[in-house]
Amino acid sequence: MLKGYVGAMAVLVTANFALPGLHLVLWSAIGIASVTAILLGVHKHRPRRRAPWFLLAAAVGSFIAGDVTADVLTRLLHRQGFPSIADFFYLTVYVLIAAALVWLYRLGVVRRDPASLFDALTLTAGLGLLSYIFLIRPYVDNPDLSALDRTISIAYPLADIVVLAVGARLIASVRLTPAVALLAAGGVGLLTSDVGYGLAQLNGDWSTGGPVDTGWAAFYVLWGVAALHPSMRELTEPKVVRADDERVGRMLLLGLSLFVAPTVLFLEMRTGAVRDAAVIAIVSALLSGLVLLRLGRAVSAQRRTLRRERRLRSAGAALLMATDEAAVAGTVRDAVADLLPPGRAHRVVIAPVGDGQVSMPYTRTLEPALAAELGGFEVTLCCPLALADGQDAERALFVAADEVLLVGLQEAAQILATQAAMALERIALGDEIGRRNSEAYFRTLVLNTADVILIVGADDRVRFASPSAHALFGTADLVGTPLPMVFADESVGVVDRRLREVRTRGADRPGDDLTVIGPDGTPALVEAAFRDLGDEPTVSGVVVTLRDVTERSRLQAQLYQRATFDALTGLPNREVFLTRVQEAVRSGAETGATVGVLIVELDDFKVVNDTWGHSAGDALLVAVGQRLTEALRSVDGSYGAAGTVARLGGDEFAALVRRAGSPADVERVAERLLASFKASFELDHGTVTTTASIGAATTAEAADAQELLRHADLAVYVAKEAGRDRWRRYESSLHSAVVERHRLRADLDRAIADEAFLLHFQPIVTLTDRRTHGFEALVRWDHPTRGMVPPDDFISVAEESGLIVPLGAWVLTNAVRAAAQWRIAYPEYETYVSVNVSARQFRTPEFAQWVLDEIDRMGLPPGCLQLEMTESLLLHDDGEVAAALAALRRAGVRIAIDDFGTGFSSLSYLRRLPVDVLKLDKSFIDTIASSTEQHAVVDTIVQLARILNLEVVAEGIETEVERDLLVTMGSKHGQGYLFSRPLSYRDASQWLLEDASGLQRGGRTAA
Repeated sequence: MLKGYVGAMAVLVTANFALPGLHLVLWSAIGIASVTAILLGVHKHRPRRRAPWFLLAAAVGSFIAGDVTADVLTRLLHRQGFPSIADFFYLTVYVLIAAALVWLYRLGVVRRDPASLFDALTLTAGLGLLSYIFLIRPYVDNPDLSALDRTISIAYPLADIVVLAVGARLIASVRLTPAVALLAAGGVGLLTSDVGYGLAQLNGDWSTGGPVDTGWAAFYVLWGVAALHPSMRELTEPKVVRADDERVGRMLLLGLSLFVAPTVLFLEMRTGAVRDAAVIAIVSALLSGLVLLRLGRAVSAQRRTLRRERRLRSAGAALLMATDEAAVAGTVRDAVADLLPPGRAHRVVIAPVGDGQVSMPYTRTLEPALAAELGGFEVTLCCPLALADGQDAERALFVAADEVLLVGLQEAAQILATQAAMALERIALGDEIGRRNSEAYFRTLVLNTADVILIVGADDRVRFASPSAHALFGTADLVGTPLPMVFADESVGVVDRRLREVRTRGADRPGDDLTVIGPDGTPALVEAAFRDLGDEPTVSGVVVTLRDVTERSRLQAQLYQRATFDALTGLPNREVFLTRVQEAVRSGAETGATVGVLIVELDDFKVVNDTWGHSAGDALLVAVGQRLTEALRSVDGSYGAAGTVARLGGDEFAALVRRAGSPADVERVAERLLASFKASFELDHGTVTTTASIGAATTAEAADAQELLRHADLAVYVAKEAGRDRWRRYESSLHSAVVERHRLRADLDRAIADEAFLLHFQPIVTLTDRRTHGFEALVRWDHPTRGMVPPDDFISVAEESGLIVPLGAWVLTNAVRAAAQWRIAYPEYETYVSVNVSARQFRTPEFAQWVLDEIDRMGLPPGCLQLEMTESLLLHDDGEVAAALAALRRAGVRIAIDDFGTGFSSLSYLRRLPVDVLKLDKSFIDTIASSTEQHAVVDTIVQLARILNLEVVAEGIETEVERDLLVTMGSKHGQGYLFSRPLSYRDASQWLLEDASGLQRGGRTAA
């Protein structure tokens, strides 16, 4: 049927272009054939949901109805084809297509990947901008069109945009099949022809039967082929979804979409007229928002993955403690409930498996009893309880719930099923061991059992060996051999002891497993049971039962390893670490030893993952675990070697110091661990350098293990807040200080949103005549309950939290506004305003351009703005700051170094970077009159500045003596309480008025 359809459509399409006189008949036949093919495909393949395909068939039918109506009106009746009833049919097409695609997406079989929505909207926004410029705006600007004509003309490209958005959302979310590819290709043909038609109409060269019709023909043909292809059924079938990595083509397409708006803006600027600035701005803002939302969703997905990992670890630990199948089933049910959203209906059953594969069958297709137990859910997730050894599973985990929930649960359910399989295998093995220990079972299967049964006489020699001894020892001829000689050397003494005890006490103490040497010389572990049946006439000796438990011991060791140790680094996990801390605290309470806990968190570990990849990040975590272990063991004294290093999760490690003599010993360990990060890590991916923040806590401040961990967590937080690459020990004052700092940060966040700040201005004057040279803008915060908060308190909080960026922007904007108003009021004054700028602000993208835009918007000459920065910003410059400084300097903005001489002053950056002003810190001025050394330092700085053509502004001048000394040295400008305290805007304006009037002033205080 498919081949016949393709052949028939090929003939019709060829005839349509070859015989334009029969266009109406042939084109109608093409459309009708496409509708018929879709309906036949639905009837033949019987997809799970038919309604979306019927909507697609209706859309194709409406399209051909529009074509026929338009041809009849224009060719046969010679009437106007636009606007007409044909437009109703055409526009209905897009409504039906959008509804069908949305319906397909909402079936739940696609990946519920929010990123695909943002990707689709990004692509649509980029192409929508082009559609607006080339297709929509010409109609909007055309005065010859009526309101109805303009509305219908605009509706077509808008409809194309809607279909593109919905289609891109679906294509980005489903597995690519032939049917999906055909639908996508047909949709592209439709949209391409729509665009071509719109451009042709605008240019006035549209004609039926031209190249534009090719896309519509492809639309008809390909959608019919998609419906007839068997893969159309897969589009709505439940399936196991595999996580996909980001594809290069997809990311490239998104990248190109982001460049549409800037490219259009650039091209319009080159033409000399930016006509679409508002639309370009809206689209740019939309694209930026979509990118931020996509990044936010990625972070949320990572957090969900970590939560799921913790839940699975907890479930694994609970399964390790399960003693029967009912406990395993209960644990699995609880784990599934934790993995699903709260309150969502579901059923969980462990039952015999079907085909042994992970699948999403319809519930009705399962065994009737199982289907009834799973309830009325349409789809069930089946995960076989298979071990890693490749053996076929006999049972499976069945989870019935809403299909969307099952798609997100698939990967976690498979892991949970494997854990449950291991638990059931362990329980079954234990039950088997117990069953074989029964005397009745021994008597029944003594000759056929795989266990080795030996009867030992009074002389300790073997009198009987069961046939199974051949498999264990390589021979069944053990009669006459002394029993101890059957075992390996390390077990001989134990066997002698147990023989004596069972004869004298009548009971055996099993103890540890024993070792025998197998037929190939390989040691094997056996579980031995001794029973004295000397009083039994048929036995008259000691019965020794040996069971090979080598594999069981290996499996138990593996299970214990998985439950108690981190799979990546091999270090103990959080549960084991907490247990060891509890033991150490109890022991320390008895012996008087100090116990310490150190939490180690890597600094900027995400940078390693983003730069080198997750495999490099994993390798780094392994190397860090090894280095921490070596560093702890290398600590002098027994308390270091007795410690424990564990991985708590992510990039967080912990170290336990068991027997420290005092808290100072724990601090030494913290120093040693921090010092271990000084050397780089040599990985297969390259050399990686990283630092860590360490928090330490001891039993001197904590009573139990939980409190120790909480204190260490708080201390590591303080270490990170203090600048990272350092350690901090918990002190009782930290808790209240951290709480207070968090409260201040929250208040600061609200204050920034409400713009609840004051801006004061301290005059900068000429020292000789006290005339106003400029003002330094200083931000003040009048807290509603705390009163006036000192800048040193809230500026540091703003720096740490990143709030300094919006706060600094507010300060600069208002300072520039004030300076612009003063310039209007006092045009004869060249008064400038100086604003402090933080390192975070300078590293904000396009900061320099933003500053220039602000002064241009306020009408302030660039030379009337001075930006102050600290020496540390220049010292750690990576080129980005230098470029921003150069751009500002070229525009005329003045650059000043604040608190010069208090940091790492260097002549190199004074010569290399564009600097205009050096501001001497108040600490230099305070002792200039009392210290000859300080006087010489200040004099040297002033002379150096003069040589380098730099202006010097002295801060903190409070006495006439200080002013006179500075004037004598040649310093021209200064500020301080001698002249004025910081002033409000109103008082600063009054200050300028008095200055302009030539009035003499004393010191001023802020209003």
